[in-house]
Amino acid sequence: MKEILLKLKNGETLTTQETYEIMLGINEGRFTEIQIAAMLAMMEMRGTTVDELLGFRKGLLETRIAVDLSEFSPIDIVGTGGDGKNTFNISTCACFVVAGAGYHVAKHGNFGATSVSGASNVIQEHGVIFTNNREKLARSIEKSGVAYLHAQLFHPAMKNIAPVRKALQVPTVFNLLGPLINPATPEYQLLGVANLEQMRFYRKTGTNFTVVTSIDGYDEISLTDEFKVMTNKYETIYSPSDLGFCETSQDDMSGGKNVHEAKEVFDSVLENRSTVTQRNTVVANAAFAIQTINPDKSISDCIGEARESIDSGKALASLRKFIEINS
Repeated sequence: MKEILLKLKNGETLTTQETYEIMLGINEGRFTEIQIAAMLAMMEMRGTTVDELLGFRKGLLETRIAVDLSEFSPIDIVGTGGDGKNTFNISTCACFVVAGAGYHVAKHGNFGATSVSGASNVIQEHGVIFTNNREKLARSIEKSGVAYLHAQLFHPAMKNIAPVRKALQVPTVFNLLGPLINPATPEYQLLGVANLEQMRFYRKTGTNFTVVTSIDGYDEISLTDEFKVMTNKYETIYSPSDLGFCETSQDDMSGGKNVHEAKEVFDSVLENRSTVTQRNTVVANAAFAIQTINPDKSISDCIGEARESIDSGKALASLRKFIEINS
């Protein structure tokens, strides 16, 4: 690690092989938290390269506990996090809307490192017990439409990284890695990134993908400004009005001061009692997830499917069944 830190101190980049070996070392517990923190901080200040990212990814996928859910042709709906916006759990909420519309979701998530409530926080707040048991995950996705894959149960190295990320309180390369290391390697992905620069990391994910970012820095479609959508087939910048939505304020996206408040907003959307802004934001993200699975469908039709999932109570039924199976 000393040689790696000296290279980073001198502004040098690392090779894919070097970051791959670093990841194996982290997995084996060969580095101290201080060494890991120093490396991550210097990489973040300089900016991570694609080659470095790919090495970390290779190491994490090689050491993961794999789970095969391919029979369900699932989608993952996930953001990089680290945008500093402290939004409510939009992508996680959209998972149950998509499931309520009749699709299957293999959601990969973790505890929040830079916000009060990550996906795993709000899921756990519902009394869910995380598992990496394939039979239970398959039953969950079959019966509720959603399987939740808590990162630390599938990536042993994450246990050594988690305290460092929490202590640093700033985004790191692991924010970028999250969407790339789903242990189920889902067929489809809706990825949210925090800025246009990050989009370049996801052009060759090996999946049917849609990458979204809000121009004002959200790692999802926030409806607070224009947003860019990049898929296997096209790149477009939308304004909220293009989809029939009103532009919203950043205050409307708040996830609250703690996980209890975040859970309340999350539940209110699926129970169809949230603000119009909160509902529309989830609908917009769910709609682009549905279009990722069905690229020939118009986005207006996909918005209609997402709205019907909430209005009919199917999204809420998906959540309740998911909690029943996983508690």
